Amino acid sequence: MDIVRTGIAEKKRRNRWIIAAAGIVAAAAVTVVVAGLDPAAPAVDGDTVWIGTVERGTFERQVRGHGKLVPENLRWVQARTTGRVEVIHVEPGHRVAADGVILELSNPEIERSAIDAENALLRAEAELESLRVTLISSELDQRARAAEVDAEYIGASLLAEANRELSDKGLVSDIQLRSSEAMAQALATRQEIEAQRLEMNSEASRAFLAAQRAEVEQHRALYNLRTEQLDALAVRAGIAGVVQEVPVEIGQQVATGTMLAKVAEPTRLQAELRVPATRARDVRRGQAVSVDTRNGLVVGTVTRVDPSVHEGSVMVEVRLDGSLPDGARPDMAVDGAIQIERLTDVLFVGRPVQSQENATIGLYRLEGDGKHALRVSVELGSSSVDTIEIIDGLREGDRVILSDTSRWDEHDKIRLR
Repeated sequence: MDIVRTGIAEKKRRNRWIIAAAGIVAAAAVTVVVAGLDPAAPAVDGDTVWIGTVERGTFERQVRGHGKLVPENLRWVQARTTGRVEVIHVEPGHRVAADGVILELSNPEIERSAIDAENALLRAEAELESLRVTLISSELDQRARAAEVDAEYIGASLLAEANRELSDKGLVSDIQLRSSEAMAQALATRQEIEAQRLEMNSEASRAFLAAQRAEVEQHRALYNLRTEQLDALAVRAGIAGVVQEVPVEIGQQVATGTMLAKVAEPTRLQAELRVPATRARDVRRGQAVSVDTRNGLVVGTVTRVDPSVHEGSVMVEVRLDGSLPDGARPDMAVDGAIQIERLTDVLFVGRPVQSQENATIGLYRLEGDGKHALRVSVELGSSSVDTIEIIDGLREGDRVILSDTSRWDEHDKIRLR
């Protein structure tokens, strides 16, 4: 006989609800646990990262620049007058003496002016000589007249003196005595006038000669100018060296000031380095420089820092104190490292990518197993060409990743494989 069981269906429904609720609770618990776990560290190929080791010791601050070798003694030869290029005697690459003629110009007007100036000078000198002779003759005539008056005065004085003696003896009348004394007095006055006239004549002669000499000097100065212009048609190097450029052609008309040639002394070279403007603020005269000529290193000294910025860089002139290697010549590309300062007993490491001095950045420091790297905050100090000072955040011997890690910025830890 079957026994009717009641409440079975309801019990099954209750069990299903309990199981479902338990499943939901378990899923929620798993979700919470998973959410609390750290995200998996991304795997990075160890061969693709650049790793540096923190060191302690002497830290040399350097600034690097690129540039070229240039002559210390360089001369641009300019046209000192207008003219047409007739002959080019020396081509680029040839040696010339200081007075060597590089090219010749022609200018008929200057040639004619030089001839006219010479003729004018000769005429002025002839006129000066003629005036000098005339004035000497006039002065001699005046001296002769003065001498005649002196003789007449002496004779009249003697006659007057004799008449006074005779008058005392009653042998000469008073009229004759007074007449002779008057004649002597008149000649004395005339003698004084002639002496003054002779002196004034001498002063006038000096004035006339000075004026004529000034005119001669004026013509001589013009003649010298025309001669210099004529001589300038033969364009000379000015310094002994090698011709670098002759940027003109035969038949070309040039104006005063036109660059005709560039001459350099090739044995005395210096370096011109272009330093980024942001780094040039620490560059000073007298700082040591190591110049890489691609064929050896040459020591040098900063001699000048250009005050202006051109295309983001500053030009620095470097005197080369060492001997240049064979093959060094003007315009050869060089690199230079300028010694800014030396810091002792400091922590430093290779310069990380995109790092800035006196800034705080995040770096991945390798852990002891060498397989994981943890992101740490590092305070940086002064920087050099390829190293940078560590102020805080790292210790001597720490190994850090220096290559670009920006794609892992959201991860505090990475794994090297």
